[in-house]
Amino acid sequence: MKTTKPPAGQRTRAVIYCRISQDRTGAGLGVDRQRIDCEALAERNGWDVVEVYVDNDVSAYSGKKRKDYQRMLSDLEDGAATVVIVWHTDRLHRSPTELEKYIDLCEQRGVSTHTVQAGELDLATPSGRMTARILGAVARQESEHKGHRVARARMQKAMAGEWGGGIRPFGWGVPTGETKTVADKKTGDEVEVPALDMNKAVPAEAAALYEGHEMLLSGQSLKSWVRWLANKGFLTPRGNPIGHVEGRDMLLRPRNAGIAVYKGEEVGTGLWDQVVSVEKHRAVVAILKDPTRRTSPGAAPKWFGSLIYECPHPGCNKTLRVTKGGRAKLPGYRCADNHGGARSVDRLDQYIEDLIIERLSRPDASDLLEPSPEGMDVSALQTESEEIRRRLTDLAALFGSGQIDMAQFAQGSDTARAQLDGVNQQLARAATRDPLVPLVGVPDVRAAWKQLTLEQRRQVLRTLMRVRVHKSRPGRMPDGGYFDYESIEILWRRVSAPSAVN
Repeated sequence: MKTTKPPAGQRTRAVIYCRISQDRTGAGLGVDRQRIDCEALAERNGWDVVEVYVDNDVSAYSGKKRKDYQRMLSDLEDGAATVVIVWHTDRLHRSPTELEKYIDLCEQRGVSTHTVQAGELDLATPSGRMTARILGAVARQESEHKGHRVARARMQKAMAGEWGGGIRPFGWGVPTGETKTVADKKTGDEVEVPALDMNKAVPAEAAALYEGHEMLLSGQSLKSWVRWLANKGFLTPRGNPIGHVEGRDMLLRPRNAGIAVYKGEEVGTGLWDQVVSVEKHRAVVAILKDPTRRTSPGAAPKWFGSLIYECPHPGCNKTLRVTKGGRAKLPGYRCADNHGGARSVDRLDQYIEDLIIERLSRPDASDLLEPSPEGMDVSALQTESEEIRRRLTDLAALFGSGQIDMAQFAQGSDTARAQLDGVNQQLARAATRDPLVPLVGVPDVRAAWKQLTLEQRRQVLRTLMRVRVHKSRPGRMPDGGYFDYESIEILWRRVSAPSAVN
């Protein structure tokens, strides 16, 4: 159906649609230029522009929903206009399915399409529809080729260990002394900014990443490192505070260990400065991805034995928490089900700390340390890890070429990944530090204990013993006090010999 001319004296109602698939600056300059050209076309033809629809930084090829395009279709369905103006046909569609729906709507509502670059598309005629379909097919092919070229270039950069682009990663990007021209995100004006060498580590940030690895490997939490970063004044490359999520992502990056990655798979060694060893990286990843770790948000423990001391009451598997009770409102350890009443925080913690210090002050304290990982052949483990990763890549290539079926691919991949997990656990063990190390063999264990953070002390407690707090006996104890030391049951997790501890 042809678009009918409006009655004499009545101007044609038109709408403009503008789209740009990628706006790197966020300034919208591309769509602004399209709009100006489309408005000039409307002016030359004497059309009244009743609405301008804009989808900025949205690809028609990606399949991502275009809100203003959908709004335009709805308005055309309601008879808002009889002419659609676009800069070029590829601004409207790069999907054959989408094009066919647009053609049906234009036929039903008598809408014509005019472009600045390609003239009029009369979708009411077979030849006009054929032209639109040909132009759409050409545009889709261009998008597919562009996507392939971009993906290929990124893969080649990753395989070569080069920086793939994007936001500067925390830890790298030293000014080269030169400048480059970019568009200002707010104004769109071209400005000169310092050029950065993404292969060079920023000393302070690299040291912060190293400190994060050391803290986790010594038993401290991710939250502790995030607090450490805040106290030192570190921010993300965008200038924002570093939170729990950002901090975790920073420590999980293979880049820290000089590992190049493409689409989530390790593909080689990068050309940038390495911040930590591969062994430490694997160990930290194992810690952060351990499903048994408590990762739910909440306040950090303030007490030495909170959520560690155990209630031994039959059928109760709860740990003790600190609450305040009594007339003096003094803090005490209590079971959530109130088994056994409260125990003095100060007395109980001091008793347990004294036991730990006394035990680690003995001449045979070194026997409590875990076997040193120095006997591990880390180089051999690394070689084995790389061989398994190559096997996974080879399996994917065989499946892609049709030489093996899905069942063979799945079975081979599952086996290889299980082996890789085992190797990674061994590498993690080689890098993880025993929490007892800072206290064993030092001249003054008590002084060394005082230097530890609360979190490190709690890690020593978890490593060395279980503490079961039984119900206290009433009245005065044989020592004249009221604290029942005999009700505290100690189960040593590490012993050097059966007679080494009481």
